[in-house]
Amino acid sequence: MAARSLLAALALPTIFLTAQTRPAFDVASIKPNKSIDRRFGIVPSPGGLVRATNTTLRQLINAAYGTPDFRITGSTGWMSTDRFDIEAKASGDPPRAQLQLMLQSLLADRFKLVVHLETKELPTYDLVVARGGPKFKEAKCVGTPSPQNPCGAYSGSATHFFARAAKIGQLTQFLSTHESRIVIDKTGLSGEYDMELTWTPVDPPLGVGDADQAPLDPNGPSIFTALQEQLGLRLEPSKGLVEILVIDSAEKPTGN
Repeated sequence: MAARSLLAALALPTIFLTAQTRPAFDVASIKPNKSIDRRFGIVPSPGGLVRATNTTLRQLINAAYGTPDFRITGSTGWMSTDRFDIEAKASGDPPRAQLQLMLQSLLADRFKLVVHLETKELPTYDLVVARGGPKFKEAKCVGTPSPQNPCGAYSGSATHFFARAAKIGQLTQFLSTHESRIVIDKTGLSGEYDMELTWTPVDPPLGVGDADQAPLDPNGPSIFTALQEQLGLRLEPSKGLVEILVIDSAEKPTGN
């Protein structure tokens, strides 16, 4: 099973409600996962069902609060190492945003998770148009989009980014996660665009460039160079106020 997440499926901003106002699942089971496999999934399904397989508490927090990992602090060792299988069911067919809030309730109830938000000044990047202007044009979504490649969405990996009739915000969202730093759109570009970007990572993760994939070009550009050469955009270091999710406390759940 490939790694998937409720966060990726939702693509929503941080949702943060009090325990008194959050909805909850009707039933939920949690079991420790002792396998050595590190693939995980947090998948919402029609009918109010959410299955999490081989997931850590930190990954669950990523999904529940719509917060990327680099904006979460305060976790201890077991929160990133101990893994769990979860199956939770809600009545009816609630939207995915509702399921995200229900997952917050589940973490508070079963993991005794307590969190709060803080705002700190941290390093950021400004995405700006490079000299010579952007190297892509406005696009309209034509033809029949596939579920794997819908208009207005993007796909990305450690070496490649592709967007079809998407806004610059999709690119900054991807770059923020890829670079573990908030990227702010200062391009002034408000249309929808087809964008594609390929680069060679400084430290390729395991599995990148093996037999079933195109080999990496060891002399390929960094993501910073590729942005400028292929898209006509540039990342400029900056600082800004960033919202951080702080983990105050949590406990290991009892399996059931």
